[in-house]
Amino acid sequence: MAILARATMQPTSRKLTTLQKAVLIRVLREFPDQEVGVCYHPSASDSLDYAQDFLTVFKAIGWKVNEGAPFEAVSIRSTGLAFVVSEQSKLPPCAEALRDALRIYAIEVATFCDPTCNTKPGSFVLAIGPPTFPEFSTPD
Repeated sequence: MAILARATMQPTSRKLTTLQKAVLIRVLREFPDQEVGVCYHPSASDSLDYAQDFLTVFKAIGWKVNEGAPFEAVSIRSTGLAFVVSEQSKLPPCAEALRDALRIYAIEVATFCDPTCNTKPGSFVLAIGPPTFPEFSTPD
């Protein structure tokens, strides 16, 4: 008689692979001297580590980074990744390039305009919220 073991489903943590980081660095080097903020939603268990992945990329290319603010510092409600800009329809070219590069890996980024967000013209905040759709995998 065969007994089937029940696999426990565990959420897969979001992270950038080494290859993804290398591709983002290569794409974003075309935009030197940028300023970016990164914030995360503290209730998402993987959001801080995911934020650290993006901080690593941004720092590797020499961008000025305002890092690691809690998500509550930004007055938006978002899941997944979001760009926050202070002016309507003013996503900087560097953010457009980042968005396009992430789409290669089926990672989507929403865009929010928050007039209270104190970003300089040409800069943005990357907000990392809870996963949009939880992914599950079986343990190895």
